[in-house]
Amino acid sequence: MQGLNPPQRAAVLHCELPLLVLAGAGSGKTRVIVEKIAHLIAAGHYPARRIAAITFTNKSAKEMRERVAKRLRGEQAEEVTICTFHALGLKFLQIEHAAVGLKRGFSIFDADDAAAQVKDLLGGSNAKPDDIEDMKNLISRAKNAGLSPEQAMAAARSNREKEAAGVYERYQLRLATFNAVDFDDLIRLPVQILEENPDIVAAWRERIGYLLVDECQDTNDAQYRLLKQLAGPAGNFTCVG
Repeated sequence: MQGLNPPQRAAVLHCELPLLVLAGAGSGKTRVIVEKIAHLIAAGHYPARRIAAITFTNKSAKEMRERVAKRLRGEQAEEVTICTFHALGLKFLQIEHAAVGLKRGFSIFDADDAAAQVKDLLGGSNAKPDDIEDMKNLISRAKNAGLSPEQAMAAARSNREKEAAGVYERYQLRLATFNAVDFDDLIRLPVQILEENPDIVAAWRERIGYLLVDECQDTNDAQYRLLKQLAGPAGNFTCVG
């Protein structure tokens, strides 16, 4: 931990309770995360395989992996999970897919695939591009709030939102037919599984003992609920933003 200033050092050494680190750009936030990973391992708090660092972009995940690789021994660096929220959600679903009726080897719909399905549900060639885009955004908003189609319908405050909830329900049935999920489901479905299955929660809290989250100010409702389920009442996590 040589070269850390007092606040950085304090953040690295604080391991017993949840921690929120607020700092500006260029203030060494990523370094704090990397040093904290090293400290958690060296001090015997958690083995490398039970530590996960979550970022919001593939670029930042790649940078963090490179920095951790320089800081730790090779095998330890490889055991630390460093990925985006969506990559973590994908890993989760690859293991727990059966809990939401998915089969092994499910597909992931990209934005174009999703738009094609929504277009078809809105009348195919008769659907207006702006209407398709608006409907996609409403469905995505519901998913990022962690809402199922039924919950979205119950929460709807306008006829347009009720219409969107109805399309959302039919859209999910389409995805199920294709044994597929979309990008937003990579967060929403793990949240659903964890909130409905205490045994799976226990297994994943054993798998991931400590969470570190970079740029936590960008976390949406579904991502926050995912973190809450994985961290548990002990709150073994550090959020940096």
